[in-house]
Amino acid sequence: MNGIYERGAGILCHISSLPNKYGIGSLGDEAYEFARLLKKARVKYWQILPVVQTGFGDSPYQSVCCNSGNPFFIDLKELKNYGLLDEEELLSAETAEGDVDYASLYERRYDLLRLAYARFNVKDKDFTAFVEKGEYEDYAIFMSLKTRYGGTFDSFPDAYKFKERLAMLEFKRSVYKSDYLFWQFLQFVFDRQWKTFKNYVNSLGIRLIGDIPLYVAYDSSDVWGNPKLFKLDKNLKPVAVAGVPPDYFSEKGQLWGNPLYDWEAMNSSNYDWWIKRIDRASKNFDIIRIDHFRGLDRYYSIPADSETAEVGEWLNGPGIRLFSEIKRRLGDVKIIAEDLGVIDSGVVRLRERTGFPGMKILQFAFDGSPANAYLPRNVEENSVIYTGTHDNDTTLGFLRQLSESEFRTFKKRLRAELKLEHVTYPFVSREDTVTAMNVAALASKACIAVLPVQDMMLLGSEARMNIPSTPSGNWQFRLKKMPARRDWAILRKMIEGLNR
Repeated sequence: MNGIYERGAGILCHISSLPNKYGIGSLGDEAYEFARLLKKARVKYWQILPVVQTGFGDSPYQSVCCNSGNPFFIDLKELKNYGLLDEEELLSAETAEGDVDYASLYERRYDLLRLAYARFNVKDKDFTAFVEKGEYEDYAIFMSLKTRYGGTFDSFPDAYKFKERLAMLEFKRSVYKSDYLFWQFLQFVFDRQWKTFKNYVNSLGIRLIGDIPLYVAYDSSDVWGNPKLFKLDKNLKPVAVAGVPPDYFSEKGQLWGNPLYDWEAMNSSNYDWWIKRIDRASKNFDIIRIDHFRGLDRYYSIPADSETAEVGEWLNGPGIRLFSEIKRRLGDVKIIAEDLGVIDSGVVRLRERTGFPGMKILQFAFDGSPANAYLPRNVEENSVIYTGTHDNDTTLGFLRQLSESEFRTFKKRLRAELKLEHVTYPFVSREDTVTAMNVAALASKACIAVLPVQDMMLLGSEARMNIPSTPSGNWQFRLKKMPARRDWAILRKMIEGLNR
């Protein structure tokens, strides 16, 4: 379906990690500045995490709506320029630099956004057309219900929990101006700002790689609005949930808790829900990374009452049927398959049939086996190579955990790989070795080489984005300021020297 992408270098930096005065990165000046810096360094790809409105645990992989935009990413300065906020209100949003404090943001930001909404003309023709399109109908009602009742949707009064038609019409009417249109307003503003941002990034010759999780959160408008598409019981509780068995990341596996799709129901509707999701993502991004791609071949089903992911069963997913339907209805959508974890011949076969590039992680490469699939010598061109991802420690953090003898062995193996790539780069310290890892990724045959911004800046474990299977303390990393000129200069020199 999709061939090899243009050879180039990418940087992984989520919108939330950008520096500004307002507590979390946004689609404001900082996003445009970062894009210009990427352009100057000859970077062709900017990879981000899901841009959705986050829910439980502040994770972009647990959203209240899989097609939403995160209201925290809205550029407040633009709201002021439109006369929706005043200078004093903008000043009230300023906060200390450093990691994202989601609890504080949640308490303060929505109050500010409601002030902006109160001054907005809800009869604006573009806004009216946006609402009437209906894309965020379920989301707006769902969020209005959560505003009134709190909790998860299975604790709503039954008439709303089961989405009874007359009850929903009555509820929508009762909250139309106070809440329903507020949530539509947030998505309208995000959508407008995102389109402007994406057009600007593309005008610089940079392509956006966006991320979509395979699964959606249980407490979401996706599940509440489409219960027949998920494996739920008559009370709308999951009968089984998603996760992965014990692996490199976790000895007890990862119990994600997301409800599983009813693939028979999805198939009977020609995967319409998925087609709309991919269509939306393909408008937001130039390339879509499907997280946990292996679950589309076979997925791990864990009994809903389990406390760990140690017990479960593998069941068949939609496989090539889903991608054939995507191609039939949407044409060639550019996709990267996140094919990490427990991989078998079925996943490999599905990736080969679709033609999507898979992912290679350098931190996993140096176990001493010459057959290791992540070693640069074994990486094929139709791949995307990373030093590490948002689920790994930073490369400096990873190297600092090695003992002196382990580190010596690691350096020896890395030197051997660089030699095979005909690259000479001297390195001694752990910091030097991070740069050598960056060089190894950029020198590889992989069509796209992506460096997390933390590895470009040689940051340690304090800058880690996520530790899988931990419920809190994640997704908070934020730059205090833009990477230094020296960091960009080194990156540009590597990109030019290694034909990226």
